[in-house]
Amino acid sequence: MSFRDTTKTKGKNMSLRGTDLQAQSKTWKMLRVILPAALLLAACTAATAYLPKKATKLVASMRANASLAPTVSAVDPGPRALPASAGSFLSTLSANEQQIEPSLTTEFNRTHDVIVTSPTDGGLGPRFNENSCASCHAYPAVGGSSPPTNPLFSIYNFNGASNTMPSFITSNGPILEARFINQPGTTIPDGTVHQLFTIKGRSDAGSCSISQPDFATAASQGNLALRQVPPTYGDGLIEVIRNLDIVSNMNSNQTIKASLGISGHPIYSGNDGSIQRFGWKAQVRSTLLMAGNQMNVEMGVTNEIFPNEIDQTPGCVLNPVPETVTNFNPNILTEMFPGDAERAEHFTQWLAPPTPGPSNNSTKNGKTQFTNAGCVYCHTTSFTTPATSRPALGNITINLYSDLLVHHMGPGLADGLAQGSAGPDEFRTAPLWGIGQRLWFMHDGRTNNIVTAIEDHYSLGNGSYPASEANQSITNFNNLSPKNQQDLVNFLRQL
Repeated sequence: MSFRDTTKTKGKNMSLRGTDLQAQSKTWKMLRVILPAALLLAACTAATAYLPKKATKLVASMRANASLAPTVSAVDPGPRALPASAGSFLSTLSANEQQIEPSLTTEFNRTHDVIVTSPTDGGLGPRFNENSCASCHAYPAVGGSSPPTNPLFSIYNFNGASNTMPSFITSNGPILEARFINQPGTTIPDGTVHQLFTIKGRSDAGSCSISQPDFATAASQGNLALRQVPPTYGDGLIEVIRNLDIVSNMNSNQTIKASLGISGHPIYSGNDGSIQRFGWKAQVRSTLLMAGNQMNVEMGVTNEIFPNEIDQTPGCVLNPVPETVTNFNPNILTEMFPGDAERAEHFTQWLAPPTPGPSNNSTKNGKTQFTNAGCVYCHTTSFTTPATSRPALGNITINLYSDLLVHHMGPGLADGLAQGSAGPDEFRTAPLWGIGQRLWFMHDGRTNNIVTAIEDHYSLGNGSYPASEANQSITNFNNLSPKNQQDLVNFLRQL
């Protein structure tokens, strides 16, 4: 397992990387001796991923000293046991919509081959991260996020592919998407996804010969930003929330939010002025765009929304494009369905929100403490969807625990990437529904411990980025009694 610590200073990254726990431990001991106190203070708020235990404890200690808050005694009880509390379809679907369900599930689970031989297979690559939607969106049920065992190890050298596994991908870690902050060897901003694998060497890839990106150099230069897989449950309901309701919620409780240092703002689409609400930086507006983009970017499957291959190297474009389109042939009943992107869209639109676990005295008090600490002013409890042209999605109150705004989260979480009008330190408030069974937290999957994830919301400002808007709420959490801290954590694991 590889480890990574990144401290952002004036927009640049300084990275410590290694695979040996003892070496990492010695490195940290040296840092404690030779680095001045100011740098130690900055390090306590730095983005940390896959740190060894001793380094993690050191960062936690420095963070506590920086915030002048008492020691956190709460313990993450871990994800709730299966069966999954998510993965079912909305109960409000019409009879016709229910008839389509099986084809949607089949599409989401389908493994894509390189060569298209029928309308129901193919299109993988030439660059890709995975070969199936369900491989990434797998836990605790189809439509979720990373599973306990990383599926990338079963596909990176499949069918003779000559890929090597990037060091930041581990067998028991989250599925991660890689982006370069700047174009390699330049200061020109990049920010695009760089696929982990290619089809080179596969027996079905012909003469295609393209190389994987140089992730090792990017990592050593602090030029790498990682993103984990978000769950898709309830996305159709999130999609139909009115702009007016998002703005109204933003403008509510302004005095309290100001006292907590919370501002936040929506990201507006440049196409129709609507509020974007999907992606770690709210960079996507609709489930259709999200489905088409993910098929193209993550698997290399061209479609009606994104019809061009990302890499058009001669000898590597092996199918006519787009590789999947809507089939209107009345003589092929099984193919009288929308294209793959549209079916993936409907799958995510119709997935029901996760169901919370049983409530008890601890979780009930934890919900109260969640409000008392101020968490609820970003992680807004609920919205009610309006009546829509899609009746299955209308007039439903959903407890997503997100305001769907982006917030400044400080240098500790800043990843160096600006997307649209969201800056490098700004992230959308992640919905908390289903967090009780989630395995990995934060945009880069840096921790599997929910208490660590809470503490990582705290980050002092520096010359590049302002302080995290969550600082006061985290201080409030740290100042809770041990019982109230634990009850709040238990409440989150009940969602």
